Amino acid sequence: MFNGLCAFPLTPLAGDNVDEAALGRLVGRCADAGADTIGVLGSTGIYTYLLRGERRRVVEAAVEAAQGIPVVAGVGAMRTRDVLACVEDAQAAGASGVLLAPVSYQRLTEEEVYGLYREVSSAAGLPIAVYDNPATTGFTFTDELHGRIAELPGIASIKFPPPAPGQAADRIARLRAAVPGSVSLGISGDWAAAEALTAGCDVWYSVIGGLFPKTARVIVDLAQTGRTGQAGQTGKSDLALEASAALEPVWALFRTYGSLRVAATMAELLGFVEAPCLPRPLKSLAGEDRARVEEALRLSGLVQHG
Repeated sequence: MFNGLCAFPLTPLAGDNVDEAALGRLVGRCADAGADTIGVLGSTGIYTYLLRGERRRVVEAAVEAAQGIPVVAGVGAMRTRDVLACVEDAQAAGASGVLLAPVSYQRLTEEEVYGLYREVSSAAGLPIAVYDNPATTGFTFTDELHGRIAELPGIASIKFPPPAPGQAADRIARLRAAVPGSVSLGISGDWAAAEALTAGCDVWYSVIGGLFPKTARVIVDLAQTGRTGQAGQTGKSDLALEASAALEPVWALFRTYGSLRVAATMAELLGFVEAPCLPRPLKSLAGEDRARVEEALRLSGLVQHG
């Protein structure tokens, strides 16, 4: 399941409530484009801003709209008790896997993070993807800790942050040496995806795939075909890198403003969701910043997908 394209749509709000109709349309676009999995309640899915009941409804709505494609649900929460409740709800709602980040207000120790994954892996009946997102959680995984966690039952994938340009192959090699071969490696940070996929990464956990899944699907297919080494296919890796480079105007905004605000702004501009779609106090971009998003859509050729 944790292979290829995992597309992460927004969880749009209408006022203070989840806009289930808009969510269903976004998930449907991902399904129609052939995403391998659909991820909800990740960082783009504003999981930390939603109540338990809202999170369950998001999973239920996504499963209903996913046309049989597996849905992976984020279950991170401040307390282990609440993580376990979200795991239970995700399973009951029809999710096929869960994504767990070590969310905390107080900085966690390695033993506390290991204990979290150990407890969840013992209780969960679904495969677990480890969400390594130090920019948001404030916690940095070591490769040794990844290796310990990966030995736990049910750990199926690691979603790791983007390495520096040119460093994807080395990062994948070091992480692969630390974890069992049965655990897939997935890249986040969309601007790094093409390089990581061509270097051997198994899955792209994609923000842009949640809005423009056909575009993301092309990059994944080119990268995965290119690395097979078959005659006539090796040039596909270069095409994947070129396709990603064409999206640099968007990637630059992701790095500047964060992917959530940019994705929300793009979705509002293209009419995929009603504005405003983010939970207060978060806001999509306005003024000159919003104009930059419009220009990036045009320069990247994404506006035609609206």
